[in-house]
Amino acid sequence: MCLDGPFPTDKATSTITCFPGETKPSPSFPSLLTDQASVQKEIVDKHNNLRRMTDPPARNMLRMVWNAEAAKNAENWGKMCTLSHSPKEKRRISFAGCGENLFMSSYLSSWSDAIQAFYDEVQDFKYGFGATKEDAVIGHYTQLVWATSHQLGCAVVHCPYQELQYYFVCHYCPPGNFKDTLVTPYKIGKPCEDCPEHCDKGLCTNPCMYEDEYSNCPDLAKNPGCDDENIKKMCQASCKCLTEIK
Repeated sequence: MCLDGPFPTDKATSTITCFPGETKPSPSFPSLLTDQASVQKEIVDKHNNLRRMTDPPARNMLRMVWNAEAAKNAENWGKMCTLSHSPKEKRRISFAGCGENLFMSSYLSSWSDAIQAFYDEVQDFKYGFGATKEDAVIGHYTQLVWATSHQLGCAVVHCPYQELQYYFVCHYCPPGNFKDTLVTPYKIGKPCEDCPEHCDKGLCTNPCMYEDEYSNCPDLAKNPGCDDENIKKMCQASCKCLTEIK
């Protein structure tokens, strides 16, 4: 297994996972295409099941749902067949920007295995501390369990002229991996503690449909406050969502 990717800056795009080879039987390519409702359900269910498994448990983890716009953006970037992340402007949906996880392989993995590979970085992550090994890659895991990312779109593309021919791309909106909170991708507590009336098996179902452009927007919304025109524009989630998870 090879891993490559930069550490996050402000809003990171996570990192890249690439697998040069595998011996187990592969699924057929058409069976993985994400225009199929059954595949969308598999991807969303896998993410949500993993988000329920965080240790320590999360009090504000949002349930993910499929977003067709994000999936189309993921497909468009996948078709570029390049071993790099897309520009931020290529990862926007109607109300938010998105983070990005990439999985590249010379064999055709299942969606479940690709997503599990993102999550398995947890073995090198400690809540509140971050990476437990020097140069460990944890960005896939932290994006996958970023509490306030709740819209999900993924795509798989075949790049026959590349050594790593199969390119899995997932977009998570709004994005996670803020540098200053990377080691705490969610709040610790009893599942659904922050959303007792909006809970689905440990996941919150009351997301804020606006986005904060600054990681310190919760503080800015208090002082100087949302009457400030710039704060009102750049901190819409903190200013408009008073009870929703954000």
